[in-house]
Amino acid sequence: MTGRLTVLAPDGVPEVAAGADLAALLLDALAAAGEALADGDVVVVTSKVVSKAEGRVRPGDREAALAGETARVVARRGPTTIVRTHHGLTMAAAGIDASNVARGQVVLLPVDPDASAARLRADLQARTDRHLGVVVTDTAGRAWREGQTDIAVGAAGLRVLEDYAGRHDAHGNELAVTAPAVADELAGAAELAQGKLAGRPFAVVRGRADLLLPPADDGPGARALVRREGGDLFGYGAREAVVTALVGDPATSTPYGSAVGLDELAAVLARVAGAAVVTAGGGERLLADDGPRGEAGLLAVACFAHGWRLVAAGPRPDGRPGLELRVSPAAVEPRP
Repeated sequence: MTGRLTVLAPDGVPEVAAGADLAALLLDALAAAGEALADGDVVVVTSKVVSKAEGRVRPGDREAALAGETARVVARRGPTTIVRTHHGLTMAAAGIDASNVARGQVVLLPVDPDASAARLRADLQARTDRHLGVVVTDTAGRAWREGQTDIAVGAAGLRVLEDYAGRHDAHGNELAVTAPAVADELAGAAELAQGKLAGRPFAVVRGRADLLLPPADDGPGARALVRREGGDLFGYGAREAVVTALVGDPATSTPYGSAVGLDELAAVLARVAGAAVVTAGGGERLLADDGPRGEAGLLAVACFAHGWRLVAAGPRPDGRPGLELRVSPAAVEPRP
């Protein structure tokens, strides 16, 4: 067998305004190109036109709209602010876009991109009697990588993640954590045909009908690709992580992740203190030898960043130089 993927992005889609019929716009553009949807196709549409059709255009600039679209700030670097949106997406300026829109206006992301994808899927399937999937896309940067690529922010009717855990390769090796984000891969493939300035907001990807769910099943949506708060290793930017730990507000602790084990905490505190730190007994009690950086304030910061709270620091009960540290889990519930 030969793997084959084809992508068609039709020209001729007019400017989209609030209330526009996206299904009709796509079908008309395909018809003009002598094309039609087929069973197994995945329709890919930019979030920009979905937002325009749903009336998510606002007057003003990105900065004015940013607060309302932000769940929390992840990092700031000069004029760039990376935030976690109310959708759970981590994006520059909350995905607010000032391109391909009239000057003095911005476009916000759809309120619920998965619901937007489900509505478009239902509409297209009803009009064409075809079995389809739908992906709503937006452009995002990647940690450690230059440039941007399109990702799935909404999806309906297809598996968004393939799980290879437990399968074996041709050499008999068991795969452990291989899980292709196929919805993101479809988004990236579609963007290659759509282009950024070509006025092609729709694409049809053909060749991955195996990803589709039954016609009445919209599936988990692209929200299944979003890690829960605290589940990512990089919940804050490097500088923001330091400042947040120094402030020590319990309400900001979730992005650091679950509390580490007590032995791991002791090892962390030993690095900070420059002295040996060991667990004492079975309780939440640590003993620190005297060291040049053994100040309780620094240890409290390290505890906070690792899911613990420094309750008390006092003389060691055995009379040796150093501190007895009493700690307790921060016990902040992870947010979805």
